[in-house]
Amino acid sequence: MKTPRYTNALIHESSPYLLQHAHNPVNWYPWNEDVLARAQQEDKLILVSIGYSACHWCHVMEHESFESEQVAELMNKHFINIKIDREERPDIDMVYMSAVQLMTGQGGWPLNCFLLPDGRPVYGGTYFQKAQWMEILQSLADVYKNDKPRTLEYAAKLTGGMLQSELIEKPKEEMLWDEETLHHCVRQWKPRMDAADGGPARAPKFPLPNNYLFLLRYAHQYHDEILMNHVHVTLSKMARGGIYDQLGGGFARYSTDMQWKVPHFEKMLYDNAQLVSLYCEAYKQSHNNLYKEVVEQTLAFVERELCSPETAFYSALDADSEGVEGKYYVWQKEELEDLLQDDFPVFADYYSVNDTGYWEHENYILMRCENENEVALSHDMSIESLRRKMQHCRERLLTERNKRVRPELDDKTLTSWNALMCKAFADAYLVFGNTHYRDIALRNAAFLRKNVVQPDGSLYHAWKNGKATIQGFLEDYAFMTDTWLMLYVITHDEQWLQEARKWTDYSIEHFYDEKSGLFYFTGNTGQSLVVRKKELSDNVIPASNSQTALNLFRLAVHTYEKSYFDMAANMLATQAAEIKNYGSGYSNWALLMLDMTGPHYELAIVGKSVNEKLLELGRHYLPNVIFALSETASEWPLLRNRFVDGETLIYVCKNNTCMLPVKDVPDALKQMS
Repeated sequence: MKTPRYTNALIHESSPYLLQHAHNPVNWYPWNEDVLARAQQEDKLILVSIGYSACHWCHVMEHESFESEQVAELMNKHFINIKIDREERPDIDMVYMSAVQLMTGQGGWPLNCFLLPDGRPVYGGTYFQKAQWMEILQSLADVYKNDKPRTLEYAAKLTGGMLQSELIEKPKEEMLWDEETLHHCVRQWKPRMDAADGGPARAPKFPLPNNYLFLLRYAHQYHDEILMNHVHVTLSKMARGGIYDQLGGGFARYSTDMQWKVPHFEKMLYDNAQLVSLYCEAYKQSHNNLYKEVVEQTLAFVERELCSPETAFYSALDADSEGVEGKYYVWQKEELEDLLQDDFPVFADYYSVNDTGYWEHENYILMRCENENEVALSHDMSIESLRRKMQHCRERLLTERNKRVRPELDDKTLTSWNALMCKAFADAYLVFGNTHYRDIALRNAAFLRKNVVQPDGSLYHAWKNGKATIQGFLEDYAFMTDTWLMLYVITHDEQWLQEARKWTDYSIEHFYDEKSGLFYFTGNTGQSLVVRKKELSDNVIPASNSQTALNLFRLAVHTYEKSYFDMAANMLATQAAEIKNYGSGYSNWALLMLDMTGPHYELAIVGKSVNEKLLELGRHYLPNVIFALSETASEWPLLRNRFVDGETLIYVCKNNTCMLPVKDVPDALKQMS
């Protein structure tokens, strides 16, 4: 193997993204106190360059600029150069992304931000072409050398603006929202929806699972058939589109067009986790078998390609293979004809090897047909025969695809993302009753307990090569708590509930801001940055504050702890105006508002047949129900004094009032109808 010409300090890191840059001629460093101190000693500007391993344009900028000796000479002479994996350090990414957005009005990755030696930002942007990048490097070096006061003044103003954006005070009124807030939110949202292909009426299209969880529940709760249809059009179009891997299962990060056809081909763990949970919910509401297929195929993909022997989930698969985006996933017509022989004509109709699926350079993206019946009829086949044949073709092509050069794997394990996927397996068990899904969820939970939970109950954020690193962020506590509440449901073991409460209490002690009533993203024991940020808007992953608020509400139901409920309500009140006017950016908050405004039930099941009753109920769409379960007597408030030896009883409660217990699920459903 050829010895690399250059090696920098990133060679000692574990992040695949940082290791990708370890042989650049740029003298990259990881973020640490020693490197920051060096910048102050040498009085040099710091370049913080942030990306992630599956980021296509990060690769492009590396190839054009960071592998160039000419560019590296400028960078090494004038700057302390720090590379950051945004998935390992979302706290740093959040701070400097907000700075770049203030400066330019937009953000994205790669994120490149120039800082004073004390960490205050002075200039930034995203992707730069080589010539432009070199011009920026020289210009910033000259300004800092010849007109430092101007640089310091700008940094002070920018940092002041970042601090100002964090100033949020508790609402003076107790109740700033009601059902009309939600109705206004949806009225504002509807004109921005794509009626033909689902999703937003623009490109690119990101599959934002928390958007559709909210819209599904709102449509169900308020009997909005138009909105319900939009949700199902969206989910069906995504499942049949190129954004979904029709052979191997799993979703790509987003679609570059309006039809969900041409994806940005990287596959992220967090997307697939949340989409599995979403399709589980949608299946319960509709019993559409397409959704069941998506869940089964996506979980099979995760087990096959994103799961370690320890049942830790890896982070991502790259978009590129052999330096070409999507090469691993697309097909040429002649290739398919050779592989499928007599089966090609029907396969071509079923998976759009025609003008619909054509992409570029003679390549086709497989897209599933809208109407199986038409394909079966045109080929004189039964639906069952067609499905068997397509399964056979998929297996044949997947075997062939596995011979190709695979996209790079980001094999680090992140606590928050693992929690999301653990919950996805638990959700699938509850809906479909497949005990294998429960086993995977519990094995992953055991891994997390063993490797990322510290002796004092706090969490680490990342794990790789047998070592946990980086103090946990609010997102880790929020999603671990949410998942542990779900594990309590599927196991009816109270230890999960107890641990979920402990993490919530830890978050209150170490992340809570008394002045705003919200939570910081970083704890009070971690490294200080120039601004301590709060994550408020829901994006491709729900905001850590919205998830924490939902957790507080659910724990308030389980514990009768009024302080949890009050805290959740106050948090929701701070975001009421945002929910009202920008639902797609605050949909996880809006789910909490549905809980607090609409009908809400607690459903306690006590007795030896609790699991049988739970799985029967799990097939029904009950989005406004919190389950409390025990096979034996329990002292948790919802279960106290409800155990009757030899019986399994179901108690339906609403507004702190419980109806007479029943023994059969249909009777419990009637009480909630």
